[in-house]
Amino acid sequence: MDLGLTSEQQAYIESVVKFSEKTFGSINVQSISSSDFNEKNWKQAAEFGFTGLPIPEQWGGSGLNVLDTMLMVETFGKTCIDMGLIFSLCAHMFASTVPLWKHGSEYLKEKYLTDLAQGKLIAANAITEPGSGSDVYSMNTTAIPSAKGDYFYLNGEKCFITNAPVADLFLVYAKTDTSHSFLGVSCFIIDRNTPGLQVSSNRQKTGLATTPWADIYLNDCKVPSNQLLGSIGTGAAIFHESMIWERSCLFAAYVGAMERVLNQCIVFSKERKQFGKPIGHNQAISNRIVDIKVRLETSRLLLYKVGWQADQGKPNELDVALSKLWISENAVQTGLDAIQIFGGMGVSKEVGIDKLLLDALPARIFSGTSDIQRELIARHIGLR
Repeated sequence: MDLGLTSEQQAYIESVVKFSEKTFGSINVQSISSSDFNEKNWKQAAEFGFTGLPIPEQWGGSGLNVLDTMLMVETFGKTCIDMGLIFSLCAHMFASTVPLWKHGSEYLKEKYLTDLAQGKLIAANAITEPGSGSDVYSMNTTAIPSAKGDYFYLNGEKCFITNAPVADLFLVYAKTDTSHSFLGVSCFIIDRNTPGLQVSSNRQKTGLATTPWADIYLNDCKVPSNQLLGSIGTGAAIFHESMIWERSCLFAAYVGAMERVLNQCIVFSKERKQFGKPIGHNQAISNRIVDIKVRLETSRLLLYKVGWQADQGKPNELDVALSKLWISENAVQTGLDAIQIFGGMGVSKEVGIDKLLLDALPARIFSGTSDIQRELIARHIGLR
């Protein structure tokens, strides 16, 4: 694996830096502390290409490979403080648009894919339920075919659905065979205005505040059979693949955010003086900053290894779990250390250094909890 960046990759990074600084450089911490979705920011990011980075150009995307997609997302995380916006874009791209690209019929691709890749339509991935989180395939939502087989009737409830309040489309996972777990799940693409589909109001959050999320309710929701993604019983496999993409690429944003916070800590530790010298001269502070640097670089190495493996077509589920676990846990610890370094200002809303911690805490939960990643790793190394 060559860790040096090509001239083309460097150009990608520079383009994100210029775009982000010009478009989002004026965003302040106060403006992203409320749970309000900013449609203007979404559209600007979509026009730049952040809703279809790996999608082929023929479908309106940028056609980037996995590693280049990671580099773009990482740089966005470094240069834009609104992690809620980044998370919303990535959830749309990796958990919804990629599955349509990989598994959709020509009919579904022609109908939706270009508009999704260009961010003209917003998508939400709906699988989590009140009674099935980590045990995701024990869902209670059902999809029963009509007598003629031309429709399915979906009934159930989904919760914590990212982008739901603003979504035009939903990828909804439901049981088409309740006697099976993994093989009993199917996936449907449902338009927001479909009768029987109801979306709750936006739910408030402390972290990733600008990412909208809500519950959805399905009450005899009548979905045409041609809105089935893949085939009957392949929904679990589709979801599993989408999580590989999300765990791989979305977490690049946290690597970028860790680098941004590291730089803030270095500058502050040089400028802030106590006992007549910069606090960075004190080992208690410098050791914390060194630890942040080590966590950043090891996270980046794991991330890039996963991207390289994916582009080489190599199996990498173990390394994806290692990367997701390591990055999410390190982002939380980096957030804690940054607050400690900044002292009283670390919990000041005006300074906003606590945003990494608030935005990173959910990273240990979504896309498979840290404990689930440990279970996957244990299985791969022969402990299960």
